[in-house]
Amino acid sequence: MTTLLDKTRTAPATPRDTVARWLADFEIALAAGDAAGATELFADVCFWRDLVTFTWNIKTVEGKADVRALLDATLAHTGPHAFAIDEEPTEANGVTESWFTFETAVARGRGLLRLKDGKCWTMLTAIQELKGHEEPLRTRRPKGAKHGADRNRRTWLEEREAEARELGYTTQPYVVIVGGGQGGIALGARLRQLGVPTIIVERNERPGDSWRKRYKSLCLHDPVWYDHLPYMDFPANWPVFAPKDKIGDWLEMYAKVMELNYWGSTTCKSATYDEAAGTWTLVVDRAGEEVVLRPRQMVLATGMSGKPNIPQIKGMDRFQGDQHHSSRHPGPDAYAGKKAVVIGSNNSAHDICAALWEAGADVTMVQRSSTHIVRSEPLMEYALGDLYSERAVAAGITAAKADLIFASVPFRIMHEFHKPVYDRIQEEDKVFYDGLRKAGFMLDFGEDGSGLFMKYLRRGSGYYIDVGASQLVVDGQIKLKSGVEVDEIREHAIAFSDGTELPADLIVYATGYGSMNGWAADLISQEVADKVGKVWGLGSDTRKDPGPWEGELRNMWKPTAQEALWFHGGNLHQSRHYSLYLALQLKARYEDIPTPVYGLQEVHHLS
Repeated sequence: MTTLLDKTRTAPATPRDTVARWLADFEIALAAGDAAGATELFADVCFWRDLVTFTWNIKTVEGKADVRALLDATLAHTGPHAFAIDEEPTEANGVTESWFTFETAVARGRGLLRLKDGKCWTMLTAIQELKGHEEPLRTRRPKGAKHGADRNRRTWLEEREAEARELGYTTQPYVVIVGGGQGGIALGARLRQLGVPTIIVERNERPGDSWRKRYKSLCLHDPVWYDHLPYMDFPANWPVFAPKDKIGDWLEMYAKVMELNYWGSTTCKSATYDEAAGTWTLVVDRAGEEVVLRPRQMVLATGMSGKPNIPQIKGMDRFQGDQHHSSRHPGPDAYAGKKAVVIGSNNSAHDICAALWEAGADVTMVQRSSTHIVRSEPLMEYALGDLYSERAVAAGITAAKADLIFASVPFRIMHEFHKPVYDRIQEEDKVFYDGLRKAGFMLDFGEDGSGLFMKYLRRGSGYYIDVGASQLVVDGQIKLKSGVEVDEIREHAIAFSDGTELPADLIVYATGYGSMNGWAADLISQEVADKVGKVWGLGSDTRKDPGPWEGELRNMWKPTAQEALWFHGGNLHQSRHYSLYLALQLKARYEDIPTPVYGLQEVHHLS
């Protein structure tokens, strides 16, 4: 006779049962210092991405041998415990998925676990805060008003004015952030909330000028849900795609209300690091005044794209018209009726070509290699909609949660998640793509068909999110010169490798950017630039992303081979998300919390 108890014992495990059992077994093994036992809870094909909690690094390990190596190196000093399910686990297509929380000896973290057949397939562990150094948020927010009587009382404004007078002069910042664009501002806000004395230095006069000074048609191609800054979301009436000047104004407002120590009109002249003293000597020109700053940490937040890549072409010095890199393009207004040639075929090239056409210029795009094109509408719907959209918000997916979901997919297999999306887009937009090919445009979807974001991660270039320029190419309104190289610049024309010549009054070099360590070479030394090596890219061994495989973006948001030198940047989403991990690494050092780094990146490429 079968009893109710027998039925209970034989009932299939729920997703919660499966996850609870795995987390309990994992914690027991970790508490016992049993790295081998913990490793056996992972599948043979497995990925563990750690954002600072175990490694004091941004590090992905792949396979059981690498999991074991990580645990052997970190377990004794990490003290992981208190693993707990955070939301109701789910199961689909043979994968059980669950959010969880946990603690280490010094931090609290959040994670996302995926199990196959009861063993870990992928795991994300991400630091959220340092114990004893929690941010003053919500119930811990500052009181503001100082109740009671005090003859020495200083108002908030008086305190802020005193800080502005003293920091960098009578007192030194712990961190100097070089670059006051979106990346520097986001990181500055995080550090401000953590109580780390920080100065942001920026050559432009005002926060947001790096946006304001770009060509006038520039706007965000990423949607508003993807682009929030830390602590302060865009309002509900903010446009889906914000114009550049609106973004500039938001950044200026944000820097002010977040109380950032922002030094505009400040140019960095030199930087040297004293290994023995553990300090930088940073010489800056602040609106004509030379100031010497001595921070313990320096962050280069000069933009993911690095320095403008301006090609050296025979005859450039004798061209009689206007020529400039796309980063310095003033806009189309002066070129109505002129012959404009834009060398390049990625985002900036398309935007500039379209704006010149609208202004009445005769425009030709020179395409030297294939470009990935995806229309904005299907990109928003299929690639971003589940995480960053109004429907995602309605489903309870905040930007912070979406960021962790996105971060939980290991880079090694991320292309497998993206390829079906772009297969569907190619099928639905077949007429659009056929039109581009008929016009002579060279198209690609990445070397493995995985589309835009993998191209962005691998090389930071090679794509355009179409907001209208592609149809002008299809219709011949933007002329196309494809599959050729520029041989020579003449007084009033460009000569090409196929023997043809194109008259030009304006040449725009939309030729991209070099690695961010080029800024390190200019500010510090070529020796330091070579010491840290190439910035950005995964080591995918695809075009412009040479191997070996790195598993993470080179040198971004994590310790580098140069002590106390960090790189920060990326798009608004990355600046928001990864600023947390960089800020907490800096805060830990500020508070003298031991930060033994596991898996410091090896340097394989100099630029």
